[in-house]
Amino acid sequence: MKYRTATWICAILVCAVIGAATALPGQAQVKVGDFITADQADKVKNILPPGSYWRVTHGMTMKIAPTDRIDWPPPYKEATEKYSAQVRLAPDHRSLVGYVAGEPFPLVDPNDPEIATKIMWNNTFRPMWSDDVDARFFGCHMVYEEKNAPFFERDFTLVGHYMIYNLVGRTEVEPLPIDPDFKLSNRLSLMALHPVLAPAESRGAGLIRYRYQDPNRGDDAWTWLPTTRRVRRLNETMMSHGGKNQFYPDDYEGFSAKNENYDWKFLGEKQMLGAVNLSQVPGNICQTDGGGSVCPAEWQMRHVYIVEGIPRRERIREELYSRHLVYVDSEVDAVLTHDSYDQRGELYRTFTNWLTYRDRTVPDARVAIYPFKRVFQVNGTSTDVQSGLSQFCDLPTPDAPERECWYINMGAVDRDDFTVAAMVRDAP
Repeated sequence: MKYRTATWICAILVCAVIGAATALPGQAQVKVGDFITADQADKVKNILPPGSYWRVTHGMTMKIAPTDRIDWPPPYKEATEKYSAQVRLAPDHRSLVGYVAGEPFPLVDPNDPEIATKIMWNNTFRPMWSDDVDARFFGCHMVYEEKNAPFFERDFTLVGHYMIYNLVGRTEVEPLPIDPDFKLSNRLSLMALHPVLAPAESRGAGLIRYRYQDPNRGDDAWTWLPTTRRVRRLNETMMSHGGKNQFYPDDYEGFSAKNENYDWKFLGEKQMLGAVNLSQVPGNICQTDGGGSVCPAEWQMRHVYIVEGIPRRERIREELYSRHLVYVDSEVDAVLTHDSYDQRGELYRTFTNWLTYRDRTVPDARVAIYPFKRVFQVNGTSTDVQSGLSQFCDLPTPDAPERECWYINMGAVDRDDFTVAAMVRDAP
């Protein structure tokens, strides 16, 4: 169980009772050991986000598993205890003041008018990784998600490295807890994805993205295009949509857009199903929905915060979506599902996270072994529910040259890996 003060323990017990009472009609229809198919979708309709329910109706199957207790990494827990009391929202009610490391807001009160913004900042600085990440050789299949449709791959993308380096909130790898470069650059985090290894026409492509503490400064992003052998500067709009792929950078890990670009509203908390501890890594490509999801996979009842994000048009005028519904696991601080709605208010795109909780990514790992269990992303799927076009990603892809894939808080990357020069250099 994650860090709580004595007062918060009492509060969470009350919330759990309320949440359980709210979800009882849905829970009464499922029990541990049940196997849910499309024909039984109504049994889980009230305990799934609309996007996940859509997946079930289109052929995704679910195994109902016992609820697991997910502990935080001890260094992250210690940082929360040490620093969280000094964290608050700035007068603009959007940005943070006093954040150093750990979870910014371990005390969240449903009666707090700022609870939604605080939940999203907890997601930003979640315990999955606090320092750095190097995820290697993940592949994404493009398919159409449809009930009882055969698997037919329309496109495949293979990426050599997906990397993150956090300058603030570091708990395990020097420099701790803040990289000195932060005071010079004001950068909170760095993200890089390069090189693309497949398909052939995209081989060598890459992406770099910088996120800043200044709430009014947009992200800086660049891409390397192998066809022109040139670096191109990108605007923020292209991070959420604008290309042939369904997986946009703002979708990564569930929700990766800049928090300050949205007005957040708390819609409630509820016991809902989430896939947080899969036994199979990577998950099985679903054979009953055309390969657009993971199935069968273990889903368990989780305590979930439901948050609505409305784009601030003065910051992102060309945002494609009218609103976002983000379903955040209260214990893991990770997004389980993210549903995006079009300008007509209809569900447009849904993202689903499949996670696992263990001390190594694969049983025979030799390097990526941790002294405690931690949460890993196993698969992620972004689907256009209006057309059925789905991009299903494995982490790692089953045919990858190495299987350990996830190197979290191991110092596997540093700031030099997040430069345009490095992106160009690594292009094959």
